[in-house]
Amino acid sequence: MKRMQTRRYIKQLRLWRMRQKWVAWLVTHLGFLRVLAPSRYLKILDWYIIRKFIGTYVFSILLIISIAIVFDVNENLAKFTQFHAPLKAIVFDYYANFVPYFANLFSPLFVFISVIFFTSKLAGTSEIISMLAAGVSFNRLMRPYMVSCLLISGLSFYLSGYVIPHGTVIKQNFESMYKNSKKNTSAENVQLQVDRGVIAYIQHYDDKAKRGYGFSLDKFENKKLVSHMTASEIQYDTISDSKYHWQVSNWRIREMKALREKITYGDRKDTLIMMEPADLVFSKGQQETFTNPELSAYISKQIGRGSSNVVQYEVEYHKRIAASFASFILTTIGLSLSSRKRKGGMGLYLGIGLALSFGYILLQTVSATFAVNADTPPMLAAWIPNLLFAVVAYFCYRSAPN
Repeated sequence: MKRMQTRRYIKQLRLWRMRQKWVAWLVTHLGFLRVLAPSRYLKILDWYIIRKFIGTYVFSILLIISIAIVFDVNENLAKFTQFHAPLKAIVFDYYANFVPYFANLFSPLFVFISVIFFTSKLAGTSEIISMLAAGVSFNRLMRPYMVSCLLISGLSFYLSGYVIPHGTVIKQNFESMYKNSKKNTSAENVQLQVDRGVIAYIQHYDDKAKRGYGFSLDKFENKKLVSHMTASEIQYDTISDSKYHWQVSNWRIREMKALREKITYGDRKDTLIMMEPADLVFSKGQQETFTNPELSAYISKQIGRGSSNVVQYEVEYHKRIAASFASFILTTIGLSLSSRKRKGGMGLYLGIGLALSFGYILLQTVSATFAVNADTPPMLAAWIPNLLFAVVAYFCYRSAPN
């Protein structure tokens, strides 16, 4: 027994010494990880302001979205009853996707109101004055605000680019079924470039049946027509494992080679055509249903086909990136305006904050219209609100207390 206990003790001792060596190695060779530790940059004061910021931000979202839900229920209750919408679909298909969409849409408004509200309160109780008197510079005071903005911006970008698009599809399907919101399910006289030198034309396309009528496919080489295919109907194969599978009915192909023509025809034929139903029907707000990777791929594909209906998709893509930076700009403005202790309380600053936030959202809509109707570059149109408000933020920052 004593020998077994001794052996166990020796084994445990060896394991303990081995762990000590590994810990010593990690401390020696991975000491640079201390640079990334949050405690190196964020002190008690920073965590205090971050908790205030995030807490006020979440509270303002819950408050305003709750009011929005009450008004929306009051407006749509008659339609829900008329079309016999089930309670489960109303809660999980509609409002479960309604809340993140509008919360993310008005996120700049919530950020601005939160900063002005709790910073004015800190200034009113002389906490800002105490911080500055203790040697904390205004730049140092901005650190926890910027960290909070980084968290909010990252969450906003992730939601708008990867989560909300899937919810928007569910919400639109609910609206088409229970709110009589008509969804575009057909297209007339569609013409697009499906491949290099290959032009497809469909006289009428029904997206519900995935079927087109009056189809033609022209192939060009060196700007000369070498093949012309016509078909009375074209049907998309929805059960195929791969994309681009179509079945044509009553087809006819004319192939031109020099001065000769070859004509072939038949009743039905399976063929590969580099187009999908999503390329043929464009519905309002369709760009909001694509995730960032899907949106980027769709834009590249449509530009390669020479499609002109791609501007609104480019604006949506750049707007998602630009909107995530709005928190930093509006926070700088809000902090600069509300960090002074003045008579009259925070009512004036809340009014200014609301006006500037709604002005930012309005400018986003107007600039998107410029890109669609006035040939403004989509990237510039998406960044116009940020550029203009960045100038305002700079002057507010320059006049902030030192």
